Amino acid sequence: MASSIQVTVKQTEPMTVAFIGMWGPYTQIPEAFGKLYQWIGQKGYVPAGPPLGLYLNAPGQVPEDQLLWELRSPIAGDVALSEPDEQGLGVKQVAAIQVASTMHKGPFEKVEETYKAMAEWVMQNGYEMSGPPEEVYFSNPAETRPEDLLTEIRFPVRKK
Repeated sequence: MASSIQVTVKQTEPMTVAFIGMWGPYTQIPEAFGKLYQWIGQKGYVPAGPPLGLYLNAPGQVPEDQLLWELRSPIAGDVALSEPDEQGLGVKQVAAIQVASTMHKGPFEKVEETYKAMAEWVMQNGYEMSGPPEEVYFSNPAETRPEDLLTEIRFPVRKK
């Protein structure tokens, strides 16, 4: 499978992000993005790029109710950093990192296949994971057919 994906190793850009820290099933993602973007609007922040998800553990590693994840939106301008509030919403600076990156086209339910292919590619090409995986969402699932969704899968990596 690894040979069927195209992987690029690249450096991400540092960015300021509004974020919401979450735990529990991924079925909460649409609601959590709603809270995040409502908060961004209330604060007068300006989104500056596609939203991201950071996944700190995974199904199969922990029960669904113990999944830890964070949704992020890059924001423009000179925005004050803030610790998470009582709803888990805040603003932070995210450093640039080296990632192995590939595009997943299709429904979110099939992203696991791309994750497996990426993990295989990382091992076969002399890299190791150096942090939790990220997903960058280039399509709005409310406006895009599942088979046409575009999601960039990023694995933070370093050479072994």
